[in-house]
Amino acid sequence: MDLTVTEEAAKWYEEELDVDDNTNLRFYVRYGGTGGLQPGFSLAIRIEEPSEPIAETKVGKITYFIEEDDEWYFGGRSLQVEFSSKWEEPDFQYQ
Repeated sequence: MDLTVTEEAAKWYEEELDVDDNTNLRFYVRYGGTGGLQPGFSLAIRIEEPSEPIAETKVGKITYFIEEDDEWYFGGRSLQVEFSSKWEEPDFQYQ
């Protein structure tokens, strides 16, 4: 599994969250929400330290990661986080 975060999306996270040069941002699966890959679930974010990451990338000030216990959600797909100029927020693409 690969994790990609575009520069534009990374800039949005840096501006919206209280981050420093050592910030770790986890993409994790939560129950509920809309537009998720698996019915009834969606992705959320939180700042925390990695434990058992299966995918990780650093863009700007933030290291983004996905933990092993959320691998089931992706079904073998990779995650690309882009910036939607229409909605002015990050947009998740599954490949």
